Amino acid sequence: MSDAALPSAAAQPPAAPAKEETPFRRFVRSFVEDRLALFGLALFILIVLLAIAAPLIAPQNPYDLASVDVMDSRQPPGSVSGEGFTMWLGSDGVGRDLLSGILYGLRISLMVGAFSGILAASIGAAIGLIAAYAGGRTENAIMRLVDLQLSLPSVLVALILVAGLGKGVDKIIIALVMVQWAYYARTVRGSALVERRKEYVEAAQSLGLSHARTVFRHILPNCLAPVIVIVTVQTAHAISLEATLSFLGVGLPQTEPSLGVLIANGFQYMLSGSYWISVFPGFALLMTIVSINLVGDRLRDVLNPRLEK
Repeated sequence: MSDAALPSAAAQPPAAPAKEETPFRRFVRSFVEDRLALFGLALFILIVLLAIAAPLIAPQNPYDLASVDVMDSRQPPGSVSGEGFTMWLGSDGVGRDLLSGILYGLRISLMVGAFSGILAASIGAAIGLIAAYAGGRTENAIMRLVDLQLSLPSVLVALILVAGLGKGVDKIIIALVMVQWAYYARTVRGSALVERRKEYVEAAQSLGLSHARTVFRHILPNCLAPVIVIVTVQTAHAISLEATLSFLGVGLPQTEPSLGVLIANGFQYMLSGSYWISVFPGFALLMTIVSINLVGDRLRDVLNPRLEK
């Protein structure tokens, strides 16, 4: 056989280079491997969409007292209201459509959880970074304050703060931030202590960079992984704590029915057979907290592979 009959190596197309997997693609691939986490994420997205679209899909505005008829109170699921719409989940003790109350209550719960989580994470992360970077007496003073905060029951501290501040969404957010910031401070301080000993921090200091730039531009980005996990866990905790405060009567007023208020309104009717007033809002609260916890648990495993079983 002649050499001309042999295929030329130059005529063969070059092999396509292997596509490099980015950290984001690796994160997404690891996250979607858990079907339970995907279910939690899908459920949470559905809850958020329902809460956002509440004014469009809710048959009644539970905040508008003029549209509430007392004659519709304690109607079972599937009843028709005086205005002509079907109350698929029944009504509460004052005549509000329970489905509308749940949809609007989800808006309050998610807003309280999101805002309190963002504010607490910002404050706690800044305090934890300062404690780890400063060291010495500053670190000792800050961490003793953190230990004192964490030693007190969250519900008790929140009750005291809300009792002093008064009712309202803004008051509850302030109380939840005061309760939660210590969790972020301790977490970030532990991660920042590890990062502070690394060479890139010494290089930044030798270049004469300011302390603020070294802390927030170089150390903080490497401490965000545990913060993301804590945010998801504490968001669920904030939602449950807001419902607890509203159930105890120190959270939101009756004119702004949150999930906790709706559960409290039906508690007195549980033994009389009107179970739906408390059961349906409680189920909505449970599904919200479970969906967030499922996502947070998977985020913990993905962001820290050493914890995977």
